[in-house]
Parts: sequence; C-alpha cells; structure tokens
Amino acid sequence: MKLLDRYILRMTLGPLGAALGVTLVALLLERVLRLLDLLSESSGRFGFVMQLAANLVPHYLGLTLPAGLFIALFVVVTRLNEGSEIDALLASGVSLTRLVVPYLALASVLMLISLVLFGFLQPYSRYAYRAVLHAAETAGWSGTAEPQTFFAPDANLMMTADRVNATGEELGGVFIRRTLDDGREEVTTARSGRLIRDPDGVHVRLELTDGQQFSTATSGAARVLSFQSFGLDLPLTSAETLLRGRGRDARELTLAELVRQAARSNSMIPRSELLAELYARLARSFSLPLLPLLAVPLGLSAKRGGRAPGIIIAGLILIAFQHTLQLGQSLAASGKAAPALAVGGPFFIFAAICIVTFMTSSKRPGETPVGLIAERFGDLIVRFTKPRREEKAAA
Repeated sequence: MKLLDRYILRMTLGPLGAALGVTLVALLLERVLRLLDLLSESSGRFGFVMQLAANLVPHYLGLTLPAGLFIALFVVVTRLNEGSEIDALLASGVSLTRLVVPYLALASVLMLISLVLFGFLQPYSRYAYRAVLHAAETAGWSGTAEPQTFFAPDANLMMTADRVNATGEELGGVFIRRTLDDGREEVTTARSGRLIRDPDGVHVRLELTDGQQFSTATSGAARVLSFQSFGLDLPLTSAETLLRGRGRDARELTLAELVRQAARSNSMIPRSELLAELYARLARSFSLPLLPLLAVPLGLSAKRGGRAPGIIIAGLILIAFQHTLQLGQSLAASGKAAPALAVGGPFFIFAAICIVTFMTSSKRPGETPVGLIAERFGDLIVRFTKPRREEKAAA
C-alpha cells in the first residue's frame, strides 16, 4: 500500500466510524423508546429491551453501511478538494481512477462485511429478536407491580397502582376491576396495598388497606363496601408456548439456506419469495463498491456548487434505489414479476448512474450530469434564500 493510499484511508476511517456510530445509535434509540412503550406492562421490560436492542444491531448496521460510507467519502473528497490537494495530485499525473482505488478497496471490504451481516448474522438475529419479543409479550405475571401500569394476573382481573416501591410489592393508590363468573363487575379501590408471595409459588396474596368496593347484586342494586383491610388471592401465570421454529420466513434464512430451498421443489416458502430475498440481499451488498464512483465526482463538484446540493441529490438517488429495490422485491415475492428483473433492474440502473457519473468526471473532474443537477439545485436554493437574507440585512 502506497503512501497516498494510506493517507486517503486514514482520513476516511474517522468520518466513516463517526457516521456509522451516530446513525446506528440514533436508530437504536428510536427503536428502544418504542420497545419500552410496547413492553410497559412487563415487569422485566428493561432486560427484554436490552436483548431486543442487541439483536437489532446487525439489522441497523446493514442499513447504515451505504449511507455512512457515502457520507464519509463525500466529506473527505470535499475536504481534499477545498484544500487543493486533489488539484495538486491531478497536476502531478495522478489520475482520478488512481485516486478512487483506495476507496474501492475500502468499499470492497465493507461489501464482504455486508454479505456476512445480510447473509448470516441478520437471519439469526431477526429470529432471536422475534423470540425475545414473543417471550416478553406472552410472559406471565411474576407477582410484582410497576407504577401507573395496567396488568392482568388473569383474564377476569385487571389492576393498577399509582405508586409502587422499588421492590414492586408495596402499592399506593390501588385500583382493581374484576369480572365475576356471572358477568357482573366489581371495582375495588384502596389507599395502599401489599403483595405477598405464597410459599407454594402459585399464588400471591394482595392485602389492601383503607378502601372501598363497588359491586352490583343479582337484582341490579348497587352496593358499596368500605373496609379497613381486605385480602385477595391472585394467581401467578407462566409464559405461553414458545415461538415457532426458525425458517418459516425467508428473511430468517441464511444465503446458503435460501439457495438450497430455492433449488427444492417442495419448499414451504414459494420459490419466487426465496429468490427475491436472495437477490435483494446480494444487490444491497454489491451496491457498496459502486458508491465511490458516485461520491468522488460529487465531492469534486461541491467546490463550485457547495456541499448541500450534492448531498441532497445523492440522498435522493440512494433513497430511490432502496425504495425501488423494496418495491421490486415485494412484486417478485408476490409472483407479479420475475425476481431477476424486479430486483436486478433497480440495481443495474443504479450501477449505470454511478459508472456514467464517474466516467464523465474522469475526463473533466468535477463536471458530471449529476454534478450539474446539483449545481442547478444549489442555484435555485440561493435564488430563493437571497431575498430573505437581503430583507434581514435591511432590517
């Protein structure tokens, strides 16, 4: 590896790590908040959420690799171009093709990592995520409570408490709604309560203090019972059946399993769905080496048109590629289109855009069709923002 390659890669690895880290943390935090809300009734929700978040890392890392790589390449090329380092290299006889070689090498390494993520880690982590989520949603009641949370020890009883101590056993502001065997409802409120687990491990004794109980008689007459102490036996429930075995969903299969099942004639999953999933994973991985061919020319054109237009145009191209790939995969999985055409079409169009952009820029660095669009877009932004700046300056 020459000095030039080491210099370029050293400048790229820092922004790449920062872009991947920030994007990954942002996506995980958003998902963790949703999981906390989803599992708010589970007494062990924090343990479940940590397991779920760990199983989401391969999925989100695979999603952030293309965006993180492009942002890092664009930022580094723009920085080199603004410092006239690329001009000096081109003037000394180093071609643009030679400059992109270390970026292609880095993208190829990330492509191999992506193949491992999409092909092997994600299928297992996806199933593990579903298994943990299923266990969390069907987990039984362990005999402790959470504050301001509704929980149901059995199908006919629902209760909540305004305040709960750290052990989950001392309650304050208790509300209980119970459905009797004959369909009548019974509502109980109490100033405080205490959960005591029986030694048999089957029931929990709820002792209430200073409360009232409202119910209706069989004749329909309402009655209210005030009490100083009241006891109620609550059942401890166990978890339901485990999740089905892995492999009923094409997204839970590894690349080797997708190939084997697609070659079989008696697979439970339709062959079109298996091929669509296989081609989509390969397309997402093989798109990584194409990103330097798009990022380098746009980074060179940013010296004249600014960074924002280039980032916006490239972002639109990447988003369009991902959405058309998902659309093609859905059409192929439902049997409405051939998998090779529906998934391969968006990939080859994206590849053509990247290759044409780089080839035109290799002749005249910085001047590409995509770069010209970005410059026109930047001119429009300046045209609309200039009057407002003048108004603010005048004020």
